Formats: sequence, C-alpha cells, structure tokens
Amino acid sequence: MSARLQVIIASTRPGRAGEPIGRWFVERCRQDGRFTVDVTDLAELALPMMDEPHSPRLRRYLHDHTRQWSKTVDGADAFVFVMPEYNHGFSAALKNAIDYLYEEWAYKPVGFVSYGGISGGMRAVQLLKPVLSCLRMIPLADQVALANFAQHLNGGIFNPDEAAAIACSTMLAELCRTLGVIGGSTARVA
Repeated sequence: MSARLQVIIASTRPGRAGEPIGRWFVERCRQDGRFTVDVTDLAELALPMMDEPHSPRLRRYLHDHTRQWSKTVDGADAFVFVMPEYNHGFSAALKNAIDYLYEEWAYKPVGFVSYGGISGGMRAVQLLKPVLSCLRMIPLADQVALANFAQHLNGGIFNPDEAAAIACSTMLAELCRTLGVIGGSTARVA
C-alpha cells in the first residue's frame, strides 16, 4: 500500500503560475510511483476566510466546507505545498487553509515546491516552517526551489531544467524516508 500524498496548490491569483507548476510536480510524483497522489487547488477549494466559531483544536466544525477539508487533510499521510512567494512571504490563502484545522496536520511530513524570483520562494518557505512546526508537522529540509520560474513557462506549460527534476527526486526520497521513520517501517512507502 502506497502512502497518500496530498499536493496543495497554494496560489489563488488569476493567471497564477501555481497551476502549471503544480501539474508538472504531480506528473513527477506519478512517474516516481511511490505515492498515491491527490491534489487540492486552493483556488477551487475556495475556503472563506476563517468562518468557524470554535477553535480548530475542538474539531467542532459547523460548515460543510470545513468538514470536507478536515476529511481531505486527515486522510493524507504527507503533504507538498506548491507555493509562491509574495512580498517575501507565503500566501494568505495557504495560511487560511492551514488555520482551519489543527489535529489533522499533526505528525505528518510536509515538503515544498516553491517559486519566485531569484530566491525561488525560499523566504516564504522559511517563514512558513515555524507555523507548521507549531502544528506538529515535520517540514522537510530538501525542497524544490524554482528560481526565476517565469522563464520556464510557455503557453501554460511549465518545463524547467533538469536541476528541478533532480530536486523533486531528492525531496520525494526524503519524504519516503521520513514516512518510514514516523511509521516505524519503510514497507508502507516502498
């Protein structure tokens, strides 16, 4: 049985690069073959700004959109956030989606496919890691940082250089090792 990897596309901006970058990454994951891959596009999920009256720690959700989101996150073994860097930080849509839940995130590894200018989105990832650690998630050290991503976009297709593919393989391998460590065995993710 393969691990369930939830890829979350974190940009909701019209004309965003997150969608083609997300498609590229999901294809890499499927070629890798070690995961069952599901995708959540936050633009399609369209969670309103936090509208639950109770603390997420209680899991007393009043809205169907929250219960559905809880089920999606709870069912995942690991996550990869495909995320832009906005003003040296992460997107409000991603923070909102994270804040809807609490226990569902715990003890699950999370990788990052970040994109931006020269930094490749790494500043946004570094700002997000303390938030995720407080939720008891396990942020990976290896990540896919796509610097100057726009030069690899053509007609809605993202086609980066070989270095990006190598970074994907490295991160997916770390994700497998981390799942093996927290699961007590690598048999689950082989």
